[in-house]
Amino acid sequence: MVNLLLIAIIFLVAIFLVFKFIKKRQNEQVEEQIQVDDKTYTLELMTAFIKKRLDEITKINLYDIGLSEEELKRRKQKKYELKQALKGCTYGDINDKKYVKELIFDLLSREYGVDETNISKAIPFDIPSLLTPQDKFDIIIYMYKNEFAYEAMSELINKYKLDELKYVSGEAKPCYVITSEEIEQIYEKENFTLTFTDKLNVLVQRIYQHYKGYSCIDEIRDMNIDGISGGVSGLPESFLSQVAQSDGDYLEQIVDHKVPRACDSIWIMFHGKSIRLAFLSFGTEAELKRVCQNIYKYNNPGQLSDTNGYKINEMKDGSRVVVVRPSMSETWAFFVRKFDVKRATLEQIIRFPGKDEAIDLLKYLVKGARIISLTGEQGCRKNNNAYGNDRKYIRNYELTYYRNCI
Repeated sequence: MVNLLLIAIIFLVAIFLVFKFIKKRQNEQVEEQIQVDDKTYTLELMTAFIKKRLDEITKINLYDIGLSEEELKRRKQKKYELKQALKGCTYGDINDKKYVKELIFDLLSREYGVDETNISKAIPFDIPSLLTPQDKFDIIIYMYKNEFAYEAMSELINKYKLDELKYVSGEAKPCYVITSEEIEQIYEKENFTLTFTDKLNVLVQRIYQHYKGYSCIDEIRDMNIDGISGGVSGLPESFLSQVAQSDGDYLEQIVDHKVPRACDSIWIMFHGKSIRLAFLSFGTEAELKRVCQNIYKYNNPGQLSDTNGYKINEMKDGSRVVVVRPSMSETWAFFVRKFDVKRATLEQIIRFPGKDEAIDLLKYLVKGARIISLTGEQGCRKNNNAYGNDRKYIRNYELTYYRNCI
């Protein structure tokens, strides 16, 4: 009898300890208490927190925390959705990008403790003189996107005539470029009034683009423009390192004249014009390399390696992407071409004098089922009416497109 009583007591104690352990695991905070100080609210620490937190959410073992069957199914579904979103946003999927950014927004506001008093420690929203050109551009494009959606970049360029030829210091000929001075002037003219939600959304975008996005071109790539490329001009890091070893004086001259590096090279294609974004930079060759390694990955086209130094693929939105790397090229570089089929018209594509006769000729060629060859240099708008690499599809689409124009 005594033995049975002892066994019952031990059994009850064991049940109590197990119950207490499960309860503790349920209420346990995954992240340790953050030591709050001025340095806590920096972009680097916030990005590190988001990386660690999302990694914990996707790797947590749900079977160890004693959830009910219904709660377990719900948490497993949310975990699966997050994993898919983190994978899909690197392919250029807009919906997955929104999902991840909303989660980052919640983590920063609820867990990290970002509020109106400390958000300006990461980006000095309240002191415009301390904002970098990239900070100002991020704010401008965010506010324009709220009003114009994915036409924001086009509206900005058209409103301030940023696609016109201009002279810049150090250049003998006019060129298409958007400078830091122009961005600063636009920011002053717009004189935005930002709410806390606006500031936090700008901060979330900055963290996202360095975590899962395409660095400083992340928002621009989503816009309705003809294309964007990076690393296609400027001096490669390998050249600068060789110069530093052989001729330090020449390297100083390069630095004094502010000769752009390959990681400073960002160009957009807008209405057939190649415009350099002089106010943006990837910062380092490592960041440019990260973007190049991620931007072509949709549908697993294979590994970009030293043996196979280039990849041609398409992104989830139908954009065509070409990526090259050393030793095939001097530096890491990518070209993204977007094809805005919905807005393409013959009158928009053909603009030279006598275009009416050329359009009539094309119509009769299509009626006669003649083979049409569209040729020309890069940027002359010969591809506005097609997309992808499938030539058979392109020709069929051209015939359908021109018949619809008749």
